[in-house]
Amino acid sequence: MRAVCVLGILIGIVGSGYVLFQNSQGAWREKAERMVKTQLVPRGITDSVVLQAMLNTPRHLFVPPKVRHLAYGDHPLPIGYGQTISQPYIVALMTQLLELKGNEKVLEIGTGSGYQAAILAQIVDSVYTIEIVKPLCEQARKRLDSMGYKNVVVVCGDGYKGLPQYAPFDRIIVTAAPPEVPKALLEQLKPGGIMVLPVGTTFQKLIRIHKKDDSTYVSEDIIPVRFVPMIKQEE
Repeated sequence: MRAVCVLGILIGIVGSGYVLFQNSQGAWREKAERMVKTQLVPRGITDSVVLQAMLNTPRHLFVPPKVRHLAYGDHPLPIGYGQTISQPYIVALMTQLLELKGNEKVLEIGTGSGYQAAILAQIVDSVYTIEIVKPLCEQARKRLDSMGYKNVVVVCGDGYKGLPQYAPFDRIIVTAAPPEVPKALLEQLKPGGIMVLPVGTTFQKLIRIHKKDDSTYVSEDIIPVRFVPMIKQEE
């Protein structure tokens, strides 16, 4: 499952279906190429598959119309309901940190607009993504379905609980910051798996957790970050 360009038409192979975008050499494609060359490569994004997925995904379709002209800029953008889409570099960095091989089952906490799920879908076997803000969840589901992503399951619910019905997961990525690592997510990570997430309140850091075969954990700090807080469902 790898994304390729053929005769100017983008074909992203995702699961059992295809994502097809016409006019891939148009204005958005040029902006995506500039984004990859100026924002990602100079900052150490070296995974060619991650770079290709970032290049091949029309980021402007994942943000509100009023900010589409800013979609490929080096910054996060509001997507409504107090949530944001992360800047391209952070999306690429977190994806690269997962060390994906192509056959993984991935859990994403915080679907947002669906952009991170779209990136992952072009690389891995299957993506399960959960969003607590119901309107965003429903919008993302419709968007991803209409764009042809067949290997993404979008669930409306509380990310703190994860998705035990689909566990265990080879990889877990969290796109909002909890004050500490949710225990349920650690339990749903497969031994040998990797989780990448921001942690903290006033001060946040991006961390990567490796779950060893004996179910112990090794954590490493990556960089300071600033994410929206992870929302917990009221009991």
